[in-house]
Amino acid sequence: MHHSIEIDSLSFSYPDGHAALKDVSLKIAPGEKVALVGPNGAGKSTLILHLNGILTGKGRLTVCGLPVEQANFGRVRAAVGMVFQNPDDQLFSPTVFDDIAFGPIYQGLARDQVEARVDAALMAVRMEAYAQRVSHHLSMGEKKRIAIATVLAMEPEVLVLDEPTAGLDPRARRALINLLRDLPMTMLVSSHDLAMVREVFPRMVIMDEGRIVADGPSLDLLADGNLLEAHGLEKTWGDGPRP
Repeated sequence: MHHSIEIDSLSFSYPDGHAALKDVSLKIAPGEKVALVGPNGAGKSTLILHLNGILTGKGRLTVCGLPVEQANFGRVRAAVGMVFQNPDDQLFSPTVFDDIAFGPIYQGLARDQVEARVDAALMAVRMEAYAQRVSHHLSMGEKKRIAIATVLAMEPEVLVLDEPTAGLDPRARRALINLLRDLPMTMLVSSHDLAMVREVFPRMVIMDEGRIVADGPSLDLLADGNLLEAHGLEKTWGDGPRP
C-alpha cells in the first residue's frame, strides 16, 4: 500500500535566496487527517504548493503513488484537490453549478456524469439548493464550501486546504469544521486555528523556519505549552475537559 503523501528530504529556496523548506520529510497514510501548523513564514504554504507541482524543489515527493514531476502533473493534480485560502481564487463562473462543473468538464466527462458529480459535491458540502446561485454573491463561509465542492467534484484522493477557517464568523466556522470532520478522505490542512485542529485532526505537524520540528498526536502536542510557545503558537481554548 502506498502512502497518500510521501515527502523525502525536500528543500526549496525562492529566487531571492530565502530557504523556505529545509530537508522536510513527511508521510501521510490513506485516510489520515493531518494538520500543518506553525507561525507565518514557517514554510507551510510553500510545502503545500509542492504537492501538485506548482512549486518544485530538491528532494523526492510522491502523491498517491505518483512521483510529482512534470510528466505526471495532470494525474497528480487530479489526485490532489487543492483549496486555497481565498475562495475567490477558485470561483470565476456565472453560477455555482458552472464553477463545480468546470473540473469534471475539463476531465472530459459526459454531461450526465458532470451533473452527477456536481450533485454529489453539493450534497457533500450541504449546499444542494445553491446550484443556480451566483458564487460572488455568497457569504465567505458559503464561498469556502463551494470552493471545496469544486475540488470534490473531481473526486481527488487527497484534499489539501490552506487556512480553511480564516475570515469566517463563528457560525460559518462551525459549519466548516463539521464538514471537514465528516469528509471521509485523506486530508492535509494548513491552519493557525488550533481549536479546529484539536477537534478535527488527530495528527499535527509543527513547522518553523522551513523545518518540521514536531510530529505527533494533536492532543499531546497541543498540551505542551512550552512547545507551542517556542514556535509562535497560542492555544485558544480553556483548560477544561478534552472533547
